[in-house]
Amino acid sequence: MKHHRGRHVDIESVAELDGHLAAGAGSLKGWRLRSLDLTSRSAALKETELAGATFLGCTFAPGDVDYAEDEGALVMPVIPEAPVDVYRSQLYTADELYDDPVYARSLDARAYAWLQQPLDADDELAITLHDHAIDAALEAWVRARRDEGTRIVGVMGGHALKRGEETYADAARLAQHLASRHVVATGGGPGAMEAANLGAFLAGAPKTVLDGALESLAAVPTFRPSIRAWAQVALDVRNRVEGTPGRSLGIPTWHYGHEPPNVFAGAIAKYFRNATREAVLLEVCDGGIVFLPGAGGTVQEVFQDACENYYADTSAVAPMVLVGRSYWTEELPVWPLLKALARGRAMEDHVHLVDTAEEVLDVIAAGVPG
Repeated sequence: MKHHRGRHVDIESVAELDGHLAAGAGSLKGWRLRSLDLTSRSAALKETELAGATFLGCTFAPGDVDYAEDEGALVMPVIPEAPVDVYRSQLYTADELYDDPVYARSLDARAYAWLQQPLDADDELAITLHDHAIDAALEAWVRARRDEGTRIVGVMGGHALKRGEETYADAARLAQHLASRHVVATGGGPGAMEAANLGAFLAGAPKTVLDGALESLAAVPTFRPSIRAWAQVALDVRNRVEGTPGRSLGIPTWHYGHEPPNVFAGAIAKYFRNATREAVLLEVCDGGIVFLPGAGGTVQEVFQDACENYYADTSAVAPMVLVGRSYWTEELPVWPLLKALARGRAMEDHVHLVDTAEEVLDVIAAGVPG
């Protein structure tokens, strides 16, 4: 049983419900019952006050749904076509998403395939309910990290970065250092995102352990043509070494379902709607964001974050650190526009252009104008 905001109680098993009722609970007001098979609990339900209860995807005996609603309960339907639990209360794990050795049969692949089909009203409802549930689970996860006194630092970068490239290794080493003091959050996908989640997973590990992991991963540089091979070598690395998964968060989306999630994030908040995911990813990074070289998606994230900082007061501005002077001034000249945008605003002294991991660490450690 978990308590949320005063009287709210989440019930996630019939045994848990039975325990509360046996202990004398006479009212379910404020309770949220998730995905329970209540077909054999008709008598118990009729002996209990149901007004104010919420039943999320529960199965009832014939007539009990009408009875519960007449008594003042809110009954949200089971949506059997959805491949995911739309009322889930926890973030995903990599093992959940890769729940079958054949990727095409995995939960991750099934959810993406379902999203590509023509969607009806029930499907749209399922997507909305699922993403709302992920929002709530992520809020609780972030709150727990902040209660521990830990800040979340985002690491953004391109999905096309390949294992075995020096820039991939650099991203992993940077994140490993960041994760010694912070939680590292990424978009949860391949490339620079995977490198950062890997480094955070190995926070505190000796350099030789990270080097060994990088060498093993380089045997399968990209998820094309085989997601299965790409994921399997990463799972092997993850299972072979001791990591600290609580230091790492991934926030991917099935909107880009052709890009699989990496397995090194300790918690995965996977959304169907990318707009929601993008906003949430930036919102949770209260310790600042590091932008590694990337293309369209990364540039979008730079200016989405810049917009948040542009309108924020001084106390709410978080550092923005662009890594790669030549990249951000010549190849994709984002930096001149960002500096011009920041001029005269509270964010002006919080935007940084650097070349080395040491500079990144100094900026994030300071957390104040640089």
